[in-house]
Amino acid sequence: MNPHIFQQPPVLGTDEIRAILVKRIDQQKQAVGIVVGVIEPAGRRVVAYGNLAKGDPRTLDGDTIFEIGSISKVFTSLALADMVSRREVTLDDPAAKYLPEHVRMPERSGKPITLLDLATHSSGLPPVPSNLNAGYSLDNLYEFLSGYELPRDPGSEFEYSNLGAGLLGHLLACRAGTDYESLIGTRITRPLGMQDTGITLSSSMKQRMATGHNMMLAPTANWDLPTLAGAGALRSSANDMLTLLEAFLGYQETPLTPAMKTMLDVRRPAGPAKIGLAWFLLGESAWHEGGTEGFRSFAGYDPKARTGVVVLSNAFSPSGIDDLAGHIWNPKVPLADPEPPMQHTGIPMDPRLLDHYTGRYQLPDRILEIMRNGDRLFAQVTSLGGKPFAGPMFEMFAESESTFSVKATSGRISFETGPDGRATSLTMHRADRGPSPAPRLT
Repeated sequence: MNPHIFQQPPVLGTDEIRAILVKRIDQQKQAVGIVVGVIEPAGRRVVAYGNLAKGDPRTLDGDTIFEIGSISKVFTSLALADMVSRREVTLDDPAAKYLPEHVRMPERSGKPITLLDLATHSSGLPPVPSNLNAGYSLDNLYEFLSGYELPRDPGSEFEYSNLGAGLLGHLLACRAGTDYESLIGTRITRPLGMQDTGITLSSSMKQRMATGHNMMLAPTANWDLPTLAGAGALRSSANDMLTLLEAFLGYQETPLTPAMKTMLDVRRPAGPAKIGLAWFLLGESAWHEGGTEGFRSFAGYDPKARTGVVVLSNAFSPSGIDDLAGHIWNPKVPLADPEPPMQHTGIPMDPRLLDHYTGRYQLPDRILEIMRNGDRLFAQVTSLGGKPFAGPMFEMFAESESTFSVKATSGRISFETGPDGRATSLTMHRADRGPSPAPRLT
């Protein structure tokens, strides 16, 4: 995230926002529809362009429902802050306190993982559990926790973890004697009047739900993660998200106001920024992004300037929407100029062969992780500048047995293998730069 986003001039005007959305959708093909919400001292406004789905004549508006992905973590940590203010839990409570006795919660050096560690992505738990599957259950979660060994002490280092945030939501629901969706509804969305935010879609929400699209703007199915719901299962609208930001900015006084203020009090290092309870922080400004297989989302606010921005897109564009959100919030932040996605197809590959390429590879300034999901191969940056990082995940398409195209970057990755067939290194090839070799990490 560009730090200049948070040096606040006036928020971009409505006509300028609309012109950017028209270009982003009609020319650059980065989404089928995008909705922008702005809150400022003069009031709130919504700018929308595009359609609910490709080929659907219905247009978007402030009440269109989107998957908000990881912005769900803000709701999870707000529930935590509220339960702390009610003295139902403390930030220093060990996570194990709210798990069944048969579950062995990992710890290291005699230090347990606390609720604060989970909320600030410093638990030592990985981004996702290694046994993640389509029907991931509580038994699967408990089995993973009981067998996992922490690579470092809890609280010592930032590593973005959907597992940790999902576990936090589950623990808070257990403490409250309910399920995660009911907890968020009782503690947050109903008190704030956010009728269009939840996991289960009402009949009205179903009619207004946007269809998600992948990077090639093909429709995707809705995302469901019941066991780890606190990490990214919520759906919402721009109007509801503006209502949430209004409360954080103090435009309306709510029973949650004290809890909201405490979310920025705890600050731990998080790469180039800091993190409070879920919110990423630079100066006094706070933000969070989200992404599912078919959606992108952003929400951020500045208490001093009393401004906030919401951006909701119904496509998982490789370029993301950070630049768009940043430019709207601060017109000095440059917009990216993404190219329309190129159609790629790959030759069939034996999934077992793909296992030869999975692993972590050291580039000069980052670590690239190659992962397999069935017969598909993906690449993701997991460390940047020596710091943990969670970049977008890009699919790779086989052009030969050892060379893959990466449609999102218009580049290629070739693997060098040893006598046993397993990759010993890879080389990234981009038209705008020379080849970048990367040895495989053990």
